[in-house]
Amino acid sequence: MTINKLGVHALVFAGGTSPEQMTHIITETKRAGYDVLELSLHDSPSLDVAHARAELDKAGLGIVCSRGLAFSADVSSEDPEVVARGAKLLHDSLEITHGLGGSHFTGALYSALGKYGHALSATGRANVVSVLKDLAVEAQAKQMTLGLEICNRYETNVINTAADALRLADDIGHDNVVIHLDTYHMNIEEDDFVRPVHLVGDRLGYVHIGENHRGYLGSGHLDFTSFFHALADINYSGPITFESFSSAVVSPTLSNDLAIWRNLWNDGPALAIHARQFMANRLEIAHAI
Repeated sequence: MTINKLGVHALVFAGGTSPEQMTHIITETKRAGYDVLELSLHDSPSLDVAHARAELDKAGLGIVCSRGLAFSADVSSEDPEVVARGAKLLHDSLEITHGLGGSHFTGALYSALGKYGHALSATGRANVVSVLKDLAVEAQAKQMTLGLEICNRYETNVINTAADALRLADDIGHDNVVIHLDTYHMNIEEDDFVRPVHLVGDRLGYVHIGENHRGYLGSGHLDFTSFFHALADINYSGPITFESFSSAVVSPTLSNDLAIWRNLWNDGPALAIHARQFMANRLEIAHAI
């Protein structure tokens, strides 16, 4: 029995979201013992929402949806047309998440997912705040939560640290906007794995567990013991989701966005089973002390 609900990212099992792929993803998520499936909405045109919802309900799985934006639909842009396209993409994604039965929509909701050649401008940041204020109100009406996933400098120029995310959430100013920490990104941008968790405290709403190379947990150099102890320090009770990518599973767009060039594993189901046990063990140890 774990303290937190444990989740797994759909790209551990399949790169798309066709009905056949969703059935496979949901079956393997359940088989590996997870409580929650995280689904990236980058392939949402292929997604049959009613079918996926029925399969999730049948499996008794929770759903969290995530996404980043494209440079052509970037709410941190200074171009009003580009910002409007990003706002519509976020609105549509929120609707899909709700339609799937999810109450949590997270990710890089504030920018394109990719390397910027310039710093964020004041106008761009004001556009982010304005769009996410509106989205938060829309989410509140559906009793939904928005997560601000903190990504590294090579994937966004908007928020790279926990302190950045807290400032942005304060400016958005809605209680249903929470912070989303990810150990892969923290390893690049934070000083350690403890102070950011303590800084975010009860505003932490979602967690990604990923190795420094995004492969098998425990095969890299990350200090997961300290991280799980920090989560226990703040009594974090939200979902903890395993995120891993390999060139063995290719998404039509996301694999390129995230620079997934290496084959870090071949057997997604075996990887998922290992990760669940790894996270459950760390949680048990952290809460036993």
